[in-house]
Amino acid sequence: MRRLATLLLALWVGGCAVARFDVPGAADEAAYRGEHGYYAEYCALTQILKKPGFGADIRGQVGGHAVFYLNGACREPGYPVLRVCSPEDGVGLSMNAHFRNAKWVATPGRDFFFAGEVRRAVTHEAYRAVQREAQARGIYDGVVFHDEVFDAMPAGWAVRDWMYEMSVATDYGIALGRGRYCARVPVTPGQMAQMVAFLNEQNAPYRAGAPFRWSVFQDNCIHLAHNALAAAGLWAPWRTHRPLPIAVLDFPVPKNEFVNLMRRTNDEWLADPGAVYADVPARRMLLEHGRLPAWPGALAEAQGALTPNDVYDTGLSLIFYDEPLLGRYQPRFDRIFEEARYLESGANRAWFAARAAQAQRAMRPLDWWLAREPYRSDPAGFSLVYERYRAALAAASGARP
Repeated sequence: MRRLATLLLALWVGGCAVARFDVPGAADEAAYRGEHGYYAEYCALTQILKKPGFGADIRGQVGGHAVFYLNGACREPGYPVLRVCSPEDGVGLSMNAHFRNAKWVATPGRDFFFAGEVRRAVTHEAYRAVQREAQARGIYDGVVFHDEVFDAMPAGWAVRDWMYEMSVATDYGIALGRGRYCARVPVTPGQMAQMVAFLNEQNAPYRAGAPFRWSVFQDNCIHLAHNALAAAGLWAPWRTHRPLPIAVLDFPVPKNEFVNLMRRTNDEWLADPGAVYADVPARRMLLEHGRLPAWPGALAEAQGALTPNDVYDTGLSLIFYDEPLLGRYQPRFDRIFEEARYLESGANRAWFAARAAQAQRAMRPLDWWLAREPYRSDPAGFSLVYERYRAALAAASGARP
């Protein structure tokens, strides 16, 4: 009940605050891609506020939405299925309550996914052009919407056109109507393959005929992105479809998850092999991919909705699910956009190099660890962690992943 009361108060307070985007952003995407190749990008999106009198009437809530971009993944033609491809390609994923036979859809191309390839003003014609291009790219090929999505469809609209009208700035063309806070996380090709396999498994039962039903508490867009990263070993999965009374008290929220991801990939540095051994996802990532969850290259960026804008209001809100007066998330969020190591590649590499060098100097010999529990009970397992950790430190201290 306390957390429910906190949520209601946060909704009231957060609804009064407009999200700010006059903050530094991450490095240029082309430069980032050139440095890291494969990467995943989680984005917390603001609410959406469509101006009345033009197309569908869409006014979103202050909790916002979340999307997930994979650089180095591609969509197969037809029903949304992913495969690993070149780092020159990428695909944006969105999970939407509209979908009946899929949990997520995929939009090819980073620039189109995030901005509809609109460079300047969002005019009515630019808005329509983005929808025409989305149809040409077949974003909803093979995807069926729930019948209730069409209840408010005006006379004269084609069903296909209404699907794209209802979903612009949510599933594609994000910046037409929403601002975003994003965390880019470099991954290995193997991690990308694990995320792709997980995401394809998530769509499989709905393609086979089971109806998909989105749930804010039990299975939402942040669950999907969080668990895709968990499939790559970044952290523990967040269970879906838990009993509602439990799920209501513990569910992921877009802006909170942005902070959680930046902290996991930057602040939760594991300073010795014992800490890695105890952190099961980190241990798995180290053994399978030779790196740790906190690793050089995870950077934040902030982008507002495009202006000037004839279609959407751009004074948008995005709340935390936190205690409004004593909560931890706002100070952590502020720190991310105040410190260069979260935003600039060079500062980030230098910070990790210093941490890794410090850990190398403090490294105790293997025999010291094997004389203690629980490592003494698993000498082969811990010895492997120890040696892989030493190699990871050498890589991180060299300022490159």
